[in-house]
Amino acid sequence: QVQLEESGGGLVQAGGSLRLSCAASGPTISCYGMGWFRQSPGKEREFVSGISWSGDSKYYADSVKGRFTISRVNAKNTVYLQMNSLKPEDTAVYYCAAGKKPIMLITSTQSVGSWGQGTQVTVSS
Repeated sequence: QVQLEESGGGLVQAGGSLRLSCAASGPTISCYGMGWFRQSPGKEREFVSGISWSGDSKYYADSVKGRFTISRVNAKNTVYLQMNSLKPEDTAVYYCAAGKKPIMLITSTQSVGSWGQGTQVTVSS
């Protein structure tokens, strides 16, 4: 099973930017759809963004569309989430996710086979 480790979280002021990284170890993720989710206290884990195995297809939750950009470098077994124009409501623990099966796109928690441990993002107003 693939192991995922996020990094890049931290404290930032509203309007600022952060770049999250997700490094995979174990089996290559190059054939897997990947995604990012987030969870804030008292709320369910929610989908943020997903990317196909090739990187050709990218999709976003409406709440982050136009501000966040997902990308991947399969040669490095790494996925990124560039977050711009951050808002206080973006504050959450952000989780990297790999699909259950090769090729499968991640669109919800049901399509996730592996999770990272999460990285905290805090946006101050």
